[in-house]
Amino acid sequence: MVDAVVLAQDLIRCASVTPADKGALGVLEAALKSLGFICHRLRFEDAHSPPVDNLYARLGTEAPHFCFAGHTDVVPVGEGWQHDPFKAEIADGVLYGRGAADMKSAIAAFVAAAAKTGTPKGSISLLITGDEEGPAINGTPKLLAWLKDKGEKIDHCVVGEPTSVGRAGDTLKIGRRGSINFRLIVRGMQGHVGYPQKAKNPIPALAELVTQLAHEKLDKGNEHFDPSTLAFTSVDVGNDATNVIPGEARAAFNIRFNDKHTPESLVGWVKDRADQIARQSGCDIEVQHSVSGVSFLTKPGAFTQLVSDTVAKITGTSPVFSTSGGTSDARFIKDHCPVIELGLAGATMHKADECVPLAEIVALTEIYAALLAAYFAKPPLS
Repeated sequence: MVDAVVLAQDLIRCASVTPADKGALGVLEAALKSLGFICHRLRFEDAHSPPVDNLYARLGTEAPHFCFAGHTDVVPVGEGWQHDPFKAEIADGVLYGRGAADMKSAIAAFVAAAAKTGTPKGSISLLITGDEEGPAINGTPKLLAWLKDKGEKIDHCVVGEPTSVGRAGDTLKIGRRGSINFRLIVRGMQGHVGYPQKAKNPIPALAELVTQLAHEKLDKGNEHFDPSTLAFTSVDVGNDATNVIPGEARAAFNIRFNDKHTPESLVGWVKDRADQIARQSGCDIEVQHSVSGVSFLTKPGAFTQLVSDTVAKITGTSPVFSTSGGTSDARFIKDHCPVIELGLAGATMHKADECVPLAEIVALTEIYAALLAAYFAKPPLS
């Protein structure tokens, strides 16, 4: 048997601030090998991002194939801790440490649940990256590509992100909004403030574009998604001189979008607005963008119902289906199989004194164990 709390402590004591591993995958690999999992340590790298260590472990060779996905990397510690972030201290029934909520305790709970399950009538796997909190380039996407090259097919996946609100299992993420980061660069002509007619001021053009974009209502949402949002994060001229009209002004913003939009449609909309204002102002406006995720939905069906019924059986309350929040590695997995997110409450994730009650780790272990039993007893068709 595996003690989920002890394993969570062992993982937290590894200071695996992304993309460093610091032994976390070794701790996990040892626990899984003791249960009979075949483990593969995979290191991916490229010229533009740091190398990342990953782990794929599988028990069984037959279908159906149930995968648990997660990450052992954590965000930087920051300041304001009352408990050492990497000592995994327990105080008054609460486990403290970076990764306690996001998401080393969930990984430990799943391993403990797999230990209770024993040999499945199918396959159980874990797909664990060290790059979820980082660029997400040399982690889950390349792990999934490696699996595809090997001919391995995942039938259903649960990601152990801390997607709950108050207690483990009260919320299931069945999708996520997409995310695009934009940068606007407006170029005019520098000049003296006393002779504005001899300059071309980029600031009014940028201000007009910011106003138009910020006031646009992208949509009203739908049954599964909240309305899409657009939020500016920076407006910058970089001009300390009081007698100079600057030659350039910049701004940055993010769009979180639902499945009413595609990256292409949103980029096109922003560029159209920029082109209109560029023609009116005589300035040049450059639009740069980077897509970090595309919105997706795992449509309610046999799989989501099985998970929901299992959680309700353990907790006594049916979970809420949600698509709120940021992005996760589920955005990559959805191209390979149906995926949902089910984990601990996320109230303390990324904060100082990140923590989780021990009772919640135990509860999540029970949920995962019941889910594995229900899944292999009657595998869902969708």
